[in-house]
This record gives sequence, structure tokens and C-alpha cells, in this order.
Amino acid sequence: MSENLKGCPVCNALVFKHFIACKDYTVSKQEFQILRCESCGFKFTNPRPAAHEIGAFYQSEDYISHSNTNKGLINKVYQLVRNYTLKNKLKLIDKLHTKGTLLDIGCGTGTFLQTCNSAGWQVKGTEPDSNARTIASSNNQIMIEPDFLTAYPDEQFDIITMWHVLEHVHLLSETLDKLRRNLSSDGKLIIAVPNSDSYDASYYNQYWAAYDVPRHLYHFSPKTLTQLIEKFGFKIAEIKPMYFDAFYISMLSTKYRDGKINYIEALSKGLKSNSWAKNNNNNYSSLIYIFEKV
Repeated sequence: MSENLKGCPVCNALVFKHFIACKDYTVSKQEFQILRCESCGFKFTNPRPAAHEIGAFYQSEDYISHSNTNKGLINKVYQLVRNYTLKNKLKLIDKLHTKGTLLDIGCGTGTFLQTCNSAGWQVKGTEPDSNARTIASSNNQIMIEPDFLTAYPDEQFDIITMWHVLEHVHLLSETLDKLRRNLSSDGKLIIAVPNSDSYDASYYNQYWAAYDVPRHLYHFSPKTLTQLIEKFGFKIAEIKPMYFDAFYISMLSTKYRDGKINYIEALSKGLKSNSWAKNNNNNYSSLIYIFEKV
């Protein structure tokens, strides 16, 4: 059973227009609609699978954050880049706060938690997918709960991270409310999401891999994400680019469009996307947002 959003999650407006139709290339091969709010411009998948049905759309070895597979060249590239970006993520949180407590929401197979734990952070995580949670727990011996909304009700954390997770969350308002309660007074909330205002999103259009319907329920831009988060008592401190995402997303996008990866085009469009972003409000393919409590 699918569900329909009646009001815009960002501004609560009731008037939407069709934006684009995209296919689920990873699992179901079904087509899903993305609507755009006429008031604030926020884009979201609507209708969408209900929360109790969405798990079926993650059951694929191609969904690497849950399977940790290195089969195929594109997944090998992902693994290499991930090892580099893990170091950069650790450097980022070390700059933002002295070592303390960290919660990673949607931790997948736990590689980021393991990196932080080895560096001296006290870490916990949440992950709804049972297969990924099993891998994370067995590999890392770290406490991982299945549901963020019921996990760690009386705890506060110095750093809370959501690496490409917020776009997957059904209960958006409830999640943002709890994020504020779980973040310490001087803590930092780090949210990384794809940017639907990027060059590669425009270029690849319905084939843009970061639409990733129906797993991605929301398709944020800097304007709409900031507007949403500020409603819940946060303020933006900094926005940082994720340079590699333009190349990885371009690779997947050419695969969805052509049935195979065009590596030369992906390299070219990844470079162009990053270059374009420098002159267009830092609209990189994916962005890291750092928020503080007001």
C-alpha cells in the first residue's frame, strides 16, 4: 500500500505540481513520480511506499551501504573512494568537537562508526535494515539499535551524523524533533544529502541516480533543507562539498540511461559539475550541512 503526502514537509503548503517521473533501476523497475511544492520549491516522491513496505526496495546487492559488496567495478570504485572519504569525515568531526560521544543514524554496515571508534570517539548507531545491522554488530562490536525514534531516549551526543540518510526517513518531523533532543547544547548535527539543484541533476534529468526512487523520499536543495531544519530549532553553521559524489552519481546515471557505464562521460560530467558549482552558489552534487542548536 502506498501513501500520499497531503502537505509539503517544509512549508505545509497544499499545492504541488508534477516535476519528473523516474524509474527504480536498482530493485523494482517501477516508475515513481516526484512532485514540486508550488510555494517553496521542495521536491518529494509522492506517492511513495509505506514505511512497512519500503524494506523490500533495499533488497539488492547493488545497494552497497547495506550489503558492503565489492562485486563489479563500480562497487570497487565506491569502496576505494569510501576509504578516502572516511578519513575526511573523521577529520571533520575532530575539528568540530573535542572527542566525546557520537551517534551515527542509518549507520549501514558500520564502517564510519568503526573509524571513529578506533580514533577514540565513544560511538553508537542506529540502522533499520536487519542485514546491515548484523554485519555492523558482528564486525565492530558497537551498540546499534534498529529504530532511531525509540533509541537512546535519555542520552545526548556531541556529534550526530546522518550520511545520506535524511532523504530516506518517513517520519521527518518526529525525527528532527528527536535530533534536537539528542544533541548536546554545544553539539553539531551533520547531515549529508544529494543536491537536486546541482549541474549533474539537471544534465541527467530523469536518469539522475541520486533521485533513487522510491528509497529517496525527499530531494533537497540548500534552500529547502536549511528552511526545513531551521523550523526545528537549528541554525546552519557551514556547508561543505562532497566532490567525489559528482563522479559516482554520473557513473550510475550513465548506467541507468544506457545500460552500461560510460566512464569517460562520467569523468567529464563530474568535473564539469564541480566546476559549475564553484560559480553557482556551491551547488555541488552532494553537500554536507553542519547545524548547531539555536
